[in-house]
Amino acid sequence: MNKSDTNTRAAILNCLTEGMSIRATSRVTGASRGLVLRVLAMAGDFCEGYSFYRLRNLNVSRVEADEQWSFVGAKARNATQPGHGDVWTFCAIDADSKLVLSWLVGARSPENTRAFIADLAKRVSGRIQLTTDGFGGYLGAVRQGFEFGKVDFAQLIKSYGQSMESGPARRYSPPVCIGIEKIRRIGKPDMDLASTSYVERLNLNTRQNCRRFTRLTNAFSKSAENHARAVALNFFVHNFCRAHGTLTKAAGVKTTPAMAAGLTDRVWTVADIVARMDPETCYIK
Repeated sequence: MNKSDTNTRAAILNCLTEGMSIRATSRVTGASRGLVLRVLAMAGDFCEGYSFYRLRNLNVSRVEADEQWSFVGAKARNATQPGHGDVWTFCAIDADSKLVLSWLVGARSPENTRAFIADLAKRVSGRIQLTTDGFGGYLGAVRQGFEFGKVDFAQLIKSYGQSMESGPARRYSPPVCIGIEKIRRIGKPDMDLASTSYVERLNLNTRQNCRRFTRLTNAFSKSAENHARAVALNFFVHNFCRAHGTLTKAAGVKTTPAMAAGLTDRVWTVADIVARMDPETCYIK
């Protein structure tokens, strides 16, 4: 890949990871929509593959997990084509390093919940405290996915009420949390530390940085494959390329979640992704 191609691809990835749509990225960079989609495909495949092999034997103690809604093609009630409809992104984050440990894109089904939890269990070492929301599929999945004595599991269940808005504005007002309940499920979790705040903040960051998750827009995903690639790219950039404010050392050293977890010793750039994502030249280091 020549230098101009490298610069163009890096510019495309910068746009995509800063919340821009495919068409907006094409207009800003001057690249065709086809090239933008090809770069997304290559980068997403690299990010997913690198994360699959690199995120192993992670020494973590407190993990939060959640699932985030989006859709491909159309919402479930309006879907008319195969592959269109609601899609969920399961993700787990280390509460200390803010590293995204595992994710899965698919239906919010018992099968996918078990697959997600089983993948998480394979990536962590030692005993962890896990907190999820109140989704019913988690309890059986955690019992099946973790060996005995390897997890302390709690669920945090929120109660919601209607907002005070009235009239047409109420349609776009989110429900208001009016209370929470913490339930001990497995082992002896520290209930004072049972929380989903970090993973919910990760969900917010995803909606801000990945245009496909933005509500009330026409920049939704048109294919499940590209949706999964965009998710992989977003979480990879979160882990390796974005310094986290709460992790920055006293000396002012910018620290990413991957650095805090000991997976790398520097802040990656999108140019690093471009240099490794070409199937002919990529390598894992």
